[in-house]
Amino acid sequence: MTTATTTPAPLEALVRHFADLRDGDHFGEVTRQGKEAAFQRAVELLDTPARQVLEEFNSYLLLDTGQIDFTGLHRDAHGGLLASWLLSWPEQKAAGLVPISIIAIYGAGFHHPHLRGATVAQWPLNVATADHAWELVPVLRSIAGSDIEDLVFQVGGNWRIVPATAQNRTGELIAS
Repeated sequence: MTTATTTPAPLEALVRHFADLRDGDHFGEVTRQGKEAAFQRAVELLDTPARQVLEEFNSYLLLDTGQIDFTGLHRDAHGGLLASWLLSWPEQKAAGLVPISIIAIYGAGFHHPHLRGATVAQWPLNVATADHAWELVPVLRSIAGSDIEDLVFQVGGNWRIVPATAQNRTGELIAS
């Protein structure tokens, strides 16, 4: 086991996320229009990594039988914005299932955007060795990040339950 000397990227992202809630902005943008422009840039930046992840699934799990589609950035029925990267394959279609999905969404009532899948709720636990357990570290980080995100929103978006956001972006403590 190695000890990390820097904060893991998912934890840095969570601090930025809760700081947005605390500060009432998103990457410095305070208007819906500005936040939508930032979301559009984020979707553009996510395109290559999202396609790479889905291509890995296609190659290793679907034996190159899948097809990756991108919906492009568009408005949903409620006026929010979303973009989806979808991986479909013959067996999934025949079974009437939704494709593997990476979905970027900035809902009409959201303070800032989020990522989700089409059905993400559980991850299989098949651990028989220490190596198996260590291989799950990225998954465990994602699950923990999702949980803390949900906990903040279960208390009305109260970022104060996350001690790391008790400081502003310059490291100064913020009065509650």
